[in-house]
Amino acid sequence: MSANDPFARLPEAASFTVTSTTVADGAAWPPAQHSSGLPGGKDLSPQLSWSSAPHGTRSYAVTVYDPDAPTGSGFWHWAVADIPATVTGLPEGAGDYDGSHLPEGAYQLPNDARAARYIGAAPPAGHGPHRYFVVVHALDVESIGVPADATPAVLGFTMAGHTLGRAVLTATAETPA
Repeated sequence: MSANDPFARLPEAASFTVTSTTVADGAAWPPAQHSSGLPGGKDLSPQLSWSSAPHGTRSYAVTVYDPDAPTGSGFWHWAVADIPATVTGLPEGAGDYDGSHLPEGAYQLPNDARAARYIGAAPPAGHGPHRYFVVVHALDVESIGVPADATPAVLGFTMAGHTLGRAVLTATAETPA
């Protein structure tokens, strides 16, 4: 694992709580959250619940990012924008192809595989453990205003000036050599 901190150059934000029945903070992803190209992988997005968001939160975004991918820029596995402020969780599998389990108004942006859905962990064989930052971003706007075909990096850039808080859960994965 590298020491790459994906928040090091972002504005400070309040912390709040995110939990998951799918994976504990610091634990390895279960097989279903791995890429369908790996044994047992199902590209199934994790269940998430969050609480204690900062006052003034008007919407949320959820991202899953691997800063340890050997790309020079990491790898975005999932990005969801415009989750209403009244929502405090997503069910397992919400990141499927049609997003039918997302709350009304929320939408998925294309990940780094250019698919608007969750794509599971798939570190290169023998590359060592990778970290997956599952982040719920509390925002001060009802709509972040990025097009549905924007990249997660554009979403992140746009959110930088609107982020009130971040709730972070880190999962891991490793593919043996």
